Amino acid sequence: MIESKTKKIRDESWDFRTANTKRYTHCFHPYPAMMIPQVAGRILDDFGKEAKLLFDPYCGTGTSLVEANLRGINAIGTDINPLAQLIAKVKTTVIHPQILDKYLKDFNDFIFQIKLGTIKVDPNIPNFKNIDYWFKKETQFWLAIIKEYIQQIEDQDIQNFYKVAFSETVRQVSLTKNSEFKLYRMAPQQIEKSNPDVLSVMVEKLVRNRNGMVEYISLKDNDAISKIYDFNTVYQIPEDILSPYSVDIVITSPPYGDSRTTVAYGQFSRLSNQWLGLEELNEVDKKCMGGIRKREIKNFGFEPLDKVLSQIADIDKNRVYDVVSFYIDYEKSINNVSKVVKKGGIVAYVIGNRRVKGIEIPNDEITREFFERNEFKHIKTIIREIPNKRMPKRNSPSNIAGVTDTTMNHEYIVILRKEE
Repeated sequence: MIESKTKKIRDESWDFRTANTKRYTHCFHPYPAMMIPQVAGRILDDFGKEAKLLFDPYCGTGTSLVEANLRGINAIGTDINPLAQLIAKVKTTVIHPQILDKYLKDFNDFIFQIKLGTIKVDPNIPNFKNIDYWFKKETQFWLAIIKEYIQQIEDQDIQNFYKVAFSETVRQVSLTKNSEFKLYRMAPQQIEKSNPDVLSVMVEKLVRNRNGMVEYISLKDNDAISKIYDFNTVYQIPEDILSPYSVDIVITSPPYGDSRTTVAYGQFSRLSNQWLGLEELNEVDKKCMGGIRKREIKNFGFEPLDKVLSQIADIDKNRVYDVVSFYIDYEKSINNVSKVVKKGGIVAYVIGNRRVKGIEIPNDEITREFFERNEFKHIKTIIREIPNKRMPKRNSPSNIAGVTDTTMNHEYIVILRKEE
């Protein structure tokens, strides 16, 4: 362990290199730049032993919510991506194995009868933009059958459980490169060979998720619940979501920059959202922090941030607007999150220091500064290596062939306490 004068600690025990990150309902559905459960769990164990309520303002698919519920802590999550909200809800909703097994048997019987020819199906294939570009005709046919089957499930919790498996199936059987989170079409030779067994993929996801739910229930010996809201914390948090001074601990992994130029959450979710009828095209990315560009250069009154903005502006006067727009929204969000935390409460932000035009932006220091302006005191910042996130080690910031730069290899766990 290495500690600096600025309370930054490089601690390899936080790397969790060999940890199984897919236990319990964490095995449900991939999602970009997910915080691993071991990080959220350890923060709770170290700083949240007395906590009664956790808040995750950018909850994604609910990693911190699951970990809180496993420890008997109630949780509130907000997110603006409808697919993420759906997954987080399903991961934290207990469904007993006997019920799941009954519905799985019904689905397997349905598939068997279709293959046997005793049930005739003529599904209504959705007509969204570029469906033929991303899905072969036969794949569309089988996905449409599954979609209509799901729609007739009356139990809403079960229907949502099936929708999560269906969403992952959609992505896996599409003509996208599944090694990428952004939408890239397979090479022509791969497309020619692509012939996915859609029904088998769906069953595989359902069985895996069923087993994850069983493991989750076996450990969750308490009545803790999670509530997930469609809300953007750039705006003031209404009291019907959270009252001021009500939260014991905040654990979250916020976006590292605007969605369009960093992790395209909306792009990753697009095909699933279209099949599920959740959201159109780029609406998610537009709603993210910095999603609407503000054509201004703001002085934030914090030298490390103002310095990098000036450096980026010298290189690209247009690109700096994206960066400024994100930090305007990020500061607003932190101001609003701060209001709901109790005095003495903890915030833990797991964040990466991104690079723009080859210039590293110190997100950890910016996060610390924004919270300190809201009467928080910095406890420490833990630096961990990112061994497992699906991110390129290098990217092309200028979009010039052959000109690359390093991306994020470390995360910073910024921990602060609200002053009494």
